[in-house]
Amino acid sequence: CRMDSTKGYIHVYTGNGKGKTTAAFGLAVRALCAGKSVYIGQFVKSMRYNETKIGQLFDQVKIEQLGRGCFIGKDPEAIDIRMARDGLTRCAALLESGEYDVVILDELTIALHFGLLTIDAVLDALNRRHPAVEVVVTGRYAPQELIDAADLVTEMREIKHYYTQGVLSRDGIDR
Repeated sequence: CRMDSTKGYIHVYTGNGKGKTTAAFGLAVRALCAGKSVYIGQFVKSMRYNETKIGQLFDQVKIEQLGRGCFIGKDPEAIDIRMARDGLTRCAALLESGEYDVVILDELTIALHFGLLTIDAVLDALNRRHPAVEVVVTGRYAPQELIDAADLVTEMREIKHYYTQGVLSRDGIDR
């Protein structure tokens, strides 16, 4: 059994199933409980999700919204592109500095899918990161180039979901 706790790895949680952000936040809590610091940048989410309150529970975590948190269509507005690119610039600097042990780029693949970011810019940020930084990228539609760059890829696949029974998003469970 080879242990290498000094090297950071790239995780990608993708697919059409529920649980990508939940898995990333689970990893964040585990890291925080081990005394590590965590940065969470959310690319297309708003502060209305309960997980954003994690900063009230742990001092070693910072969470930021890097977009307007609204639906992005096939023709994104200039403000959404600018906010995503500014967000990636901020995240790239944090990745490179090694200021945080774990960096979560939540819904980054959605920003890629809708053309807010380029895969080249994302890969450049990942390639320039401090070698000890663990990175988690979440969201549907992970491009093959990102999958190829990752060390761990998990695909969440919906098999059955209570939304199809008319159950809406529940506070503390789904949001």
